Amino acid sequence: MAEPAAANEDAAYAAVMAKVETVAGRLAELKAARATAHQAQVREALTRSELTLALSEALVGRAELERRLRRQAALRLAERSRPTRRRHNRLSKTLDRLLARLGAFGQAAVIARSGVWRGTGRAAFDFRHMAAYARRRGDATVVPPAAIDQAWYLSTYADVRASRMAPLVHYLVAGAAEGRAPHPLFDSAWYARQNAAALAATGVSPLEHFVREGAGQGRSPHPLFDVVHYLAQAPELAPGEDPVSHYLRAGWVEGLSPHPLFDPAWYRRQAPRNLAVPPLVHYLAEGWRDGLSPHPLVDPAWYLEQYPDIAATGVEPLTHFVTGGGAEGRSPGPWFDSAHYIAVRGEALTPGANPLVDYLQGGAWVVGEPRPGFPTAAYLAATPELIRAGLTPLEHWARRAPR
Repeated sequence: MAEPAAANEDAAYAAVMAKVETVAGRLAELKAARATAHQAQVREALTRSELTLALSEALVGRAELERRLRRQAALRLAERSRPTRRRHNRLSKTLDRLLARLGAFGQAAVIARSGVWRGTGRAAFDFRHMAAYARRRGDATVVPPAAIDQAWYLSTYADVRASRMAPLVHYLVAGAAEGRAPHPLFDSAWYARQNAAALAATGVSPLEHFVREGAGQGRSPHPLFDVVHYLAQAPELAPGEDPVSHYLRAGWVEGLSPHPLFDPAWYRRQAPRNLAVPPLVHYLAEGWRDGLSPHPLVDPAWYLEQYPDIAATGVEPLTHFVTGGGAEGRSPGPWFDSAHYIAVRGEALTPGANPLVDYLQGGAWVVGEPRPGFPTAAYLAATPELIRAGLTPLEHWARRAPR
């Protein structure tokens, strides 16, 4: 009886050992498979990292190309422009005031002397056109071929109606010296500060300097109208036309952007349907007060809530951010941390440059974390479609964030 029992035990042991060996074999195979899978994952991760690095380098190259295109656009404008400088001294200004008292033809002479009228090249025809304009005085429906918004000027400066002068004549004779602006997209005080030496040397009004010289030199008429940025979009300017006049005439209809921080398509999605005025004009007149955002990374309402000292001044928030707030480390919205970006960008950030503009124009691809906890490479690897859309990672993220 003992022999059969021992035989059974041996058989059972052998069966158990066989199972152990089978399980061990399978475990070894699984371990090998896991090792292979791990190696594949490592290789895939390395490949992704290499591709992301290569893509980042390509994007840096694209940003540099876009920078060169902006520069070339400005050079092309300078080449086609023919600056005509005049000295508008005390005697010249006295002559303008005397001419303005001589009726329509005297006032037409004031306009002709200024050079701001975009004529046809036929001197006699243009002069008659100027005189006809002057005769209509404060008619808000008139749209002269010059960078002045007749209706806006009359509504902003109610006393002009009593002067019995056409708005353009009033601006040239008195308004410019009083610090008045000819158009909501022409900030006379800001332009005068930016070009103080040139204006002091010639004595001309800010508008005249812009038309005669400034536009051709790539000087901007308003903090939110970047001439070089606008020209890089290749607008078809008419002979003698400045970039602002083109934007008001056709550029806004074509969807051109007046500034790196003003995205017209983004703004139109929030603005009233069938917007009848240029988006930037609408934003400056009322859009910012309604909390409309000019760019995915800019939130005017948030800016004013975050910085009550700015809100107390009543200034438009994006203009403040562009002219000084950004350099002070103030953030334009909850998605971009200006102070952090300035710190990590370091000496590579041009002194006085706006941090968000720098980010959009190339900084996005050389800063590892434009805001704390937001790694550019990881986001780019996870959402490569943003490249086809022409967006930076923070723009892409902000567009998807709830408002």
